[in-house]
Amino acid sequence: MFDYLIVGAGFAGSVLAERLATQLGMSVLVCDKRPHIGGNAYDHFDDVGILVHKYGPHIFHTSSARIARYLSQFTRWRPYTHRVLASADGKLLPFPINVDTINRLYGLSMTAEEVVLYLAQVAETPQRIATSEDVVVSKIGRDLYEKFFKNYTRKQWGLDASQLDASVAARVPARADFDDRYFTDKFQAMPLYGYTAMFENILDHPRIRLELGVDFRELVHDVPFRQMIFTGPIDEFFDYRYGELPYRSLSFHFETHNTPLFQPAAVVNYPNDHEYTRITEFKYLTGQVHEKTSIVYEYPTDKGDAYYPIPRPENAELYRRYKELADATPDVQFVGRLATYHYYNMDQVIGQALSTFDKIYGSKRPVVHTAAA
Repeated sequence: MFDYLIVGAGFAGSVLAERLATQLGMSVLVCDKRPHIGGNAYDHFDDVGILVHKYGPHIFHTSSARIARYLSQFTRWRPYTHRVLASADGKLLPFPINVDTINRLYGLSMTAEEVVLYLAQVAETPQRIATSEDVVVSKIGRDLYEKFFKNYTRKQWGLDASQLDASVAARVPARADFDDRYFTDKFQAMPLYGYTAMFENILDHPRIRLELGVDFRELVHDVPFRQMIFTGPIDEFFDYRYGELPYRSLSFHFETHNTPLFQPAAVVNYPNDHEYTRITEFKYLTGQVHEKTSIVYEYPTDKGDAYYPIPRPENAELYRRYKELADATPDVQFVGRLATYHYYNMDQVIGQALSTFDKIYGSKRPVVHTAAA
């Protein structure tokens, strides 16, 4: 008899398993249909011995001292500041857009104060800010929008920015200064030995058992447990009763090159050229010293694993209907990106998991349960 069955061995499921086992002494069975722990943050050494991220680059950053302290129990850190370049008009320029980006793009030498005035002049004023296009053109105008955002957004989402919620573009602001960091959080670092090693430490507890490469439905009728925490797709849990929630997925093409470095930054975005959106070179992220280098091309697609919930009003309404079912299922708690149909950064998922644990800690011990809802 397990106290908890946790579906999913990514951040949400692993953090909750660790807290329940170490803080409450509960027995936890963690299952995942993938053959590994770590969810999309899983990393491994490729055929030539370079540490790569199987599901695209994952860079840890947070402004939460609590979250940084929590993870620091399970890993040492490699200081790392993420910087991204974007290809525009045949140049590789800092992104998000900053003063240097604008000066190099247009052959100017404006000061930060002059860039503020310039952006105010070129910015458009939509009647209301309703879409991602509205957000961007209201801040940086039409030309910069078309050079850096328009086609990248179309490739990434399969939709025009005018069809996407304003929250999508709000994640990547333009800056009227020379700050070329992609993230501005107080804590930015990479797990010294990789994400998978960190997850192994999180889940290393005698009261935690792992079942990998198995669907949770294969367990629920055979393994007794008291309560479930579900971190997978909420529509899948309810057998797609109202239809599938739309997601955008990714396809990856990995290459190894016989050169120490392939490109001048960890990530280079390609808004207007090629079918892929970006190239990541992993040695920048890990600091690994190797005579060769491994890269990955990223191709957005409608097929494959669920990565990005598509932020449109009709999708939010469909999720609301599933959430009503979840709220009416008291013996299952839904936690994480897929279970709440919301895109979170890694630290936000960890924060949600810790908050969920806080609620569990103050509640009564769950009743015996032997099958899923």
